Amino acid sequence: MRPIVSLACALLLAAGPAFAAKAPATVPGADAIVSKTLANGLKIIVWPDHDIPNANYYTFYKIGSRNEYPGITGLAHYFEHMMFNGTSKRAPGEFDRIMEAAGGSNNASTSNDLTIYTDWFPSSATETIFDLEGDRMANLAFDPKVVESERGVVYSERRSSVDNDNFGTLMEQMQATAFTAHPYQFPTIGWPSDIEHWKIDDLKRFFKTYYAPNNAVLVIAGDVEPAQVFALADKYLAPLAKQPEPTPITTVEPEQQGERRLVVEKADAQSPLLAYAFHTGMGAGDKQYPTLELLTAILAQGDSSRLHQRLVEREQAAVDTGAFAEAGFDPGLLWVYAALPPGGDLAKVENLLDDELAKIARDGVSAAELEKVRNLKSAAFWRNMATINGKARVLGTYEVFNGDYRKAFDAPAAYAAVSAADVQALAKKILRVQNRTTGILKPIAGNKEAAK
Repeated sequence: MRPIVSLACALLLAAGPAFAAKAPATVPGADAIVSKTLANGLKIIVWPDHDIPNANYYTFYKIGSRNEYPGITGLAHYFEHMMFNGTSKRAPGEFDRIMEAAGGSNNASTSNDLTIYTDWFPSSATETIFDLEGDRMANLAFDPKVVESERGVVYSERRSSVDNDNFGTLMEQMQATAFTAHPYQFPTIGWPSDIEHWKIDDLKRFFKTYYAPNNAVLVIAGDVEPAQVFALADKYLAPLAKQPEPTPITTVEPEQQGERRLVVEKADAQSPLLAYAFHTGMGAGDKQYPTLELLTAILAQGDSSRLHQRLVEREQAAVDTGAFAEAGFDPGLLWVYAALPPGGDLAKVENLLDDELAKIARDGVSAAELEKVRNLKSAAFWRNMATINGKARVLGTYEVFNGDYRKAFDAPAAYAAVSAADVQALAKKILRVQNRTTGILKPIAGNKEAAK
């Protein structure tokens, strides 16, 4: 590694303005972050952290179910599997074998907006990781036998996470109902008929379009030096060809004009579920998004939250409650849900939930509640800053959704600036019956065969 580091240091000193300005030093070590964009459009962000001899390598591809359409739904998630199944240079499974032999491990995830790959490894394996990642970005194989094998794996995953999971079933139906125009209506795992009928030409076209360097952001945090990373990027990633920009998503979901309700009846369900999905009107980069995060936390984060205290502790009408807001490129949903005990009273739980949501819109939140959730968010921020994995993921998330990784360091101040009046105003705007999709899952008598 020494010759590469020395050469790269010289290149770094000579490059000057090619490297972005450093991040503010509000977080210890943040002033060491350096970024560079290759000629092929790949943005690379490096955060040196030498506390331990390990590093994290994150690749954020700006591809998710948001970029799909009827006939190819589920392809973004499918590639999360295919990317581990061989290239023109390496056989299926070799990616994992080489990485594990070098002391590394990996994972991946797909959402409405992104497909994210991460590698954890000793810093001595840094060049090996670049070799592996550059190979699969450039040379992914499309062996028909592997394609069919992974099609079966994805279909099996759909059965376990959606078809045979009550909350997964309800969420899928609600997502498809809440959105009438925007592609957020498509399930990330794909519709069954689409999974069955993807063609290899569909896969190749999808891969070429979205797994392009100019559609990705690479973040490395840990025991590395920027010069070393950029030299390896020049060797393994710079030769990758830039592709035409993907077709932009321009569809805007029309404003909802009244409540939408759906009921799912399942013979194999043991307990009822009730869920609301409210349109938030904002994406992750919106200036009001911190307010939405705090509102969500007041509603459902922890056993002291409003919904848990009211529905679980005092009324004992539900066994679990929760809320989460979708963070994406386009306006998403605020989900609120309650899981009932077997035989639970759905009408009672709906009335209790409605009452609690109306209170926060009508009466606002207390200073103590607001301070509590600010503290929770601040603690979560500093926990992320304490690990190389957290650092890499946070930088990449802010880069893709907010357009600048530096904005991650503004998060504590953004939470502190939110007032109780801001939270109440947002609750009034969002938590309206006319703005929600209501989903109910009801157990019914019978068995699986009778229900078919």
